[in-house]
Amino acid sequence: MRRLPFFALLLATSLAAQTSDPLIGLWSSESHFGPQLRGELRVVRMGSQWTATIADAKTSFAVDGEEVRFAFGKGGAFRGRIETNSITGFWMQPEGITASAPNASGASQAFASPVVLRRMANGIWRGDVHPLEETFTLYLRVFANPDGSLIGAFRNPEQGSNGGAMQFKVTRDDVVVFSAGDTRLTAKLVNDRLQMFWPDMNRVVELTRRAPAETAGYFPRPPGEKYTYRKPPAIGDGWSTARARDVGMDEELLTKLIQRLIDADPSIRRAPLMHSILVAHKGKLVLEEYFFGFDRKEPHDLRSAGKTFASVMLGAAMRGGVKIAPESPVYSLLAAKGPFANPDPRKAQITLAYLLTHTSGLACDDNDPASPGNEGTMQMQTQQRDWWKYTLDLPMTHDPGTRYAYCSANINLAGAALTTATRTWLPELFERTVARPLQFGPHYWNLMPTGEGYLGGGAYLLPRDFLKVGQAYLDGGVWHGHRIVDKEWIATSTAPHTHISPATTGIDPKDFGNFYGEGDDGYAWHLSDLKSGDRTYHCYAASGNGGQLLIVVPDADLAVVFTAGNYGQGGIWSKFRDQIVPNDIIAAIRK
Repeated sequence: MRRLPFFALLLATSLAAQTSDPLIGLWSSESHFGPQLRGELRVVRMGSQWTATIADAKTSFAVDGEEVRFAFGKGGAFRGRIETNSITGFWMQPEGITASAPNASGASQAFASPVVLRRMANGIWRGDVHPLEETFTLYLRVFANPDGSLIGAFRNPEQGSNGGAMQFKVTRDDVVVFSAGDTRLTAKLVNDRLQMFWPDMNRVVELTRRAPAETAGYFPRPPGEKYTYRKPPAIGDGWSTARARDVGMDEELLTKLIQRLIDADPSIRRAPLMHSILVAHKGKLVLEEYFFGFDRKEPHDLRSAGKTFASVMLGAAMRGGVKIAPESPVYSLLAAKGPFANPDPRKAQITLAYLLTHTSGLACDDNDPASPGNEGTMQMQTQQRDWWKYTLDLPMTHDPGTRYAYCSANINLAGAALTTATRTWLPELFERTVARPLQFGPHYWNLMPTGEGYLGGGAYLLPRDFLKVGQAYLDGGVWHGHRIVDKEWIATSTAPHTHISPATTGIDPKDFGNFYGEGDDGYAWHLSDLKSGDRTYHCYAASGNGGQLLIVVPDADLAVVFTAGNYGQGGIWSKFRDQIVPNDIIAAIRK
């Protein structure tokens, strides 16, 4: 029996069933929370008097030497430095209003983003502030099973909030009930609007009926789209682009891959919710495609893939002559934050290398909610706003280097070491050593409550810019003549330094697969082997929850970036690396 394409089935089923049940169809709710301060930022000096204005806000401040700092109460702040014809610095947008929600969007954090104020006249500077938007979009598709029962699927592109299940049974009594196992959500249908409390946002949302053309973020692409391969555009961001066939890749195989992603049904239980896929081969960007309403102009949350910048910035700092190395003892470097709680002689043995390989021995395990160093526990507690100090005060549970436990606080503490050794604010260090030489466009570095940079993940970057890191590493640490890191550091940092197994994690072999895959880690890089055809390719990757991946395959002269919304579904997004890269991308390289 011939199976109808998903979108044809969607439209046919909806049209046939809408007359029998008003719930069937597509619904959505869009909420925008700011930030409020945006647009032109203007700084004026009259003698010794300095003022700054943005939107309807105004503030006066003093300048100490070349340093410029001012704030608009809790609405935002600026820190920078006076240059010859500009004031160069960062806009710091405050934590969003939804940050206290149980599973708030990454965009609700505080962020620092680069801003340049150009001198327009004597004593007048101006520039534009474009803060990261804090939005929450909820989609719902209700459809009928062959037996007539109703199924509901919630989708949220910003953070993957799906209500607790990929599919719900839908029933009606006095209210509309969405149930899946022990999870139960209810909604009221009022004047063709669904009103319901959404737990992840801790607020009521109102969904209205929409046509498929009005719900771009629900579908990979507009229903029925037939994909034709196209060369990525050259947009002046440093990328040289080419057709895939011009660098020896089979465009037909790539076309089939993208069409398969376009045709994927986002309503199924294990739907791949891929937001972008980018491929660079032989130094050329040859594939760049976006889905679910995302595009090349939109920075994406990297989640834990941003941890890998700890390794990149360490290499850049070492190259710059900073006295820091993987062997640097962390507690002596950060002694100014002492005295430390839970004193233990083993703390003196913790090096930067142990932080970068999740083997510090501190009581910190992101897979264990009871662990005091668990990232969620650390970020939700309010007694210690300095998360570096919070981590340094943790008790020891193992000797350093003997036990692997994935720990965001470890990598974030590497940020404290970098900040201290370089005497540079982390967003500024990132801008100077990575973003500027790699010709990054708009990007956002998330901040701790103290205003220091957070290195445990969550920065927002353009996918094209993230891919540049992989290309620079393929080219020995160089991007357009600018050396980012030494070639030797690439070899060192991407070599195996710890093994992940039931023995090294202490997890029962029967449960190990629920938390990890067996393999090796370098310094904040994940290492693996990919089998394509009769050949095995070694790769190293930066990876983040949901499917944020930078995958570098040196033997294929290949770098790949994925962004996605499969948060908490590692079994889905791990297949991007383990299946799509070898079976569709490497396989497309003509031998």
